[in-house]
Amino acid sequence: MTKFAFYTTEGCHLCEQAWALIIAQDLVTEMTQVEIIHDSANVALYGIRIPVIKNNDNDKEIGWPFDAVELADFIEKD
Repeated sequence: MTKFAFYTTEGCHLCEQAWALIIAQDLVTEMTQVEIIHDSANVALYGIRIPVIKNNDNDKEIGWPFDAVELADFIEKD
Protein backbone atom coordinates (compact mmCIF):
# COMPACT_ATOMS: atom_id res chain seq x y z
CA MET A 1 0.00 0.00 0.00
CA THR A 2 1.22 3.47 -0.80
CA LYS A 3 1.42 6.04 1.94
CA PHE A 4 -1.21 8.34 0.41
CA ALA A 5 -4.59 7.93 -1.25
CA PHE A 6 -5.71 10.48 -3.83
CA TYR A 7 -9.52 10.56 -3.94
CA THR A 8 -10.75 11.56 -7.37
CA THR A 9 -13.29 10.90 -10.09
CA GLU A 10 -13.21 10.94 -13.86
CA GLY A 11 -13.77 14.33 -15.44
CA CYS A 12 -12.95 16.32 -12.30
CA HIS A 13 -10.98 19.37 -13.50
CA LEU A 14 -9.94 20.24 -9.95
CA CYS A 15 -8.58 16.72 -9.54
CA GLU A 16 -6.57 17.21 -12.73
CA GLN A 17 -5.08 20.41 -11.30
CA ALA A 18 -4.21 18.68 -8.04
CA TRP A 19 -2.67 15.72 -9.88
CA ALA A 20 -0.50 18.16 -11.85
CA LEU A 21 0.88 19.43 -8.52
CA ILE A 22 1.55 15.85 -7.44
CA ILE A 23 3.41 15.16 -10.68
CA ALA A 24 5.38 18.41 -10.39
CA GLN A 25 6.54 17.45 -6.90
CA ASP A 26 7.43 13.91 -8.03
CA LEU A 27 4.99 12.32 -5.57
CA VAL A 28 3.24 9.95 -7.98
CA THR A 29 4.90 6.83 -6.54
CA GLU A 30 3.59 7.72 -3.06
CA MET A 31 -0.04 8.04 -4.24
CA THR A 32 -2.75 5.59 -5.09
CA GLN A 33 -5.61 7.08 -7.04
CA VAL A 34 -8.98 6.08 -5.62
CA GLU A 35 -11.94 6.46 -7.96
CA ILE A 36 -14.75 7.35 -5.56
CA ILE A 37 -17.61 6.43 -7.88
CA HIS A 38 -17.03 2.69 -7.26
CA ASP A 39 -17.80 2.92 -3.53
CA SER A 40 -20.91 4.60 -2.14
CA ALA A 41 -19.14 5.28 1.16
CA ASN A 42 -16.41 7.17 -0.70
CA VAL A 43 -19.01 9.10 -2.66
CA ALA A 44 -20.68 10.10 0.62
CA LEU A 45 -17.36 11.10 2.22
CA TYR A 46 -15.61 12.76 -0.70
CA GLY A 47 -18.22 13.47 -3.37
CA ILE A 48 -18.31 17.24 -2.86
CA ARG A 49 -14.79 17.52 -1.41
CA ILE A 50 -12.57 15.99 -4.08
CA PRO A 51 -9.74 16.10 -4.71
CA VAL A 52 -8.64 14.91 -1.29
CA ILE A 53 -5.32 13.37 -0.29
CA LYS A 54 -5.37 11.08 2.72
CA ASN A 55 -2.37 9.83 4.65
CA ASN A 56 -3.01 6.09 5.00
CA ASP A 57 -0.79 5.88 8.09
CA ASN A 58 -2.61 8.42 10.27
CA ASP A 59 -5.85 9.19 8.37
CA LYS A 60 -5.10 12.93 8.12
CA GLU A 61 -6.42 14.60 4.99
CA ILE A 62 -5.84 17.66 2.87
CA GLY A 63 -8.61 18.80 0.58
CA TRP A 64 -8.74 21.14 -2.34
CA PRO A 65 -7.84 23.91 -2.67
CA PHE A 66 -4.18 23.45 -1.84
CA ASP A 67 -1.08 24.76 -3.53
CA ALA A 68 2.38 23.28 -4.01
CA VAL A 69 3.64 24.65 -0.67
CA GLU A 70 0.67 23.31 1.29
CA LEU A 71 0.97 19.94 -0.44
CA ALA A 72 4.69 19.70 0.35
CA ASP A 73 4.03 20.67 3.96
CA PHE A 74 1.30 18.00 4.29
CA ILE A 75 3.52 15.31 2.76
CA GLU A 76 6.56 16.22 4.87
CA LYS A 77 4.74 16.52 8.19
CA ASP A 78 3.08 13.17 7.88
